[in-house]
Amino acid sequence: MRVAIVSDIHSNLSALRAVLDHAGSIDAVWCLGDIVGYGPQPNECIALLRVYQGWAVAGNHDLAATGGMGVEEFNDAAAEAARWTAEQLIEESAVYLRALPPVVIEGDFTMVHGSLRWPQWEYLLSTEQAQAQFELQSTPYSLVGHSHLPFVSREQPSVPPVLVPASDGERIDLTSDRLIINPGSVGQPRDSDPRAGYALYDSSAATVTHHRVEYDIASTQEAMRIAKLPSWLIDRLSYGR
Repeated sequence: MRVAIVSDIHSNLSALRAVLDHAGSIDAVWCLGDIVGYGPQPNECIALLRVYQGWAVAGNHDLAATGGMGVEEFNDAAAEAARWTAEQLIEESAVYLRALPPVVIEGDFTMVHGSLRWPQWEYLLSTEQAQAQFELQSTPYSLVGHSHLPFVSREQPSVPPVLVPASDGERIDLTSDRLIINPGSVGQPRDSDPRAGYALYDSSAATVTHHRVEYDIASTQEAMRIAKLPSWLIDRLSYGR
């Protein structure tokens, strides 16, 4: 079984298409939330994702776009984009987003957008947060998004867990160690690498491999300008920040 693990697509259709093309023949897609928000093509990204078998969990931007969360804690640009997204969603897309669960368990994997402690909002960025995640994690592996930063964290006896950044092509062997894996962001990377990020799970090889993929950033930026989305959100795609 080959599964594309994606997160934080953020309505970036060009990036999502590039990732799925790169993944090749896959059996499923697992999405860790924030399908929408920031970007210019929310309905198109939802429709493409739904072509594939798999699972998706709710992210904070998915909730904000459908009234499930306020935007008071968002920065001004994110709040403006969330309101714009809500106005663009067709009913079929809105129904789909509203039905997304906060957590999904599939075999050895637990999927959540932020963390098990605070599914749609906590950014899992520290040793303390990783330790809290492991304490709540009932499966060998958990998959998280939200921070837009690809990493792996390994639970080891008597050693605090650390978050190790994952590079393009890095393969993680799924051994007896418990792991937290973030595939990075498809549509808005924030690790100074503007390429779309995702991970590929191969059950036969028992591996998860991180990948980065070039996509047509300029076309997404032009679509955002046409939609009159905030310029800061447009510019940051060029720098992966």
